[in-house]
Amino acid sequence: MDKKESSTHMISRVVKDNSGEITAYEFENGDIVSKEQAVLLARQGNIGGVSISTSKKGEEFLRSLPDGDKFNNLDSLPVIDDNDIY
Repeated sequence: MDKKESSTHMISRVVKDNSGEITAYEFENGDIVSKEQAVLLARQGNIGGVSISTSKKGEEFLRSLPDGDKFNNLDSLPVIDDNDIY
């Protein structure tokens, strides 16, 4: 395994605010990062299976790479309860 593969994280769960917007991501190793941190990491190639998109409000966010499986889309991943992380 090369260095890039060993440093690539996969998102396993998400944190959503009261309106259902994803605000943070949890990696397979349990680390939780904000949406902004995740965008920076994805830009560096450190998160697998995602691309960076820009919302109508001009905010960057992560989007799952299309693979025909809607169940592994970021919005469909298990949600972390805010009480579990704060």
